[in-house]
Amino acid sequence: MRPTVVAVVVLAGGGVFFSLVAAVGVLRLPDVYARAHATSKSDTMGTGLALAAVAVVLDSGVARFKLALLVVFVLLTNPVAAHAITRAAHVQGIAAWEREDDG
Repeated sequence: MRPTVVAVVVLAGGGVFFSLVAAVGVLRLPDVYARAHATSKSDTMGTGLALAAVAVVLDSGVARFKLALLVVFVLLTNPVAAHAITRAAHVQGIAAWEREDDG
């Protein structure tokens, strides 16, 4: 296999993995605060890796520049959106999940 094909497979596979981790985090974690943390970190990484895989495939410099702008946009907006969601939950008075004592 050519090195570009290997790079695309590795980057796309990493993107799928981190996006899957974010999806599992949304389904399995107990409250809005933990879910926002899981999605903001994992989804940002998954999207960045997927866009990097597309950038490796494309030959155009303009298209790669646009993809780089998309990665910067995602890096800036995903954590801000997660913060806004958790802040809104805190203002609404939604309590964080706490473990109950078994004893």
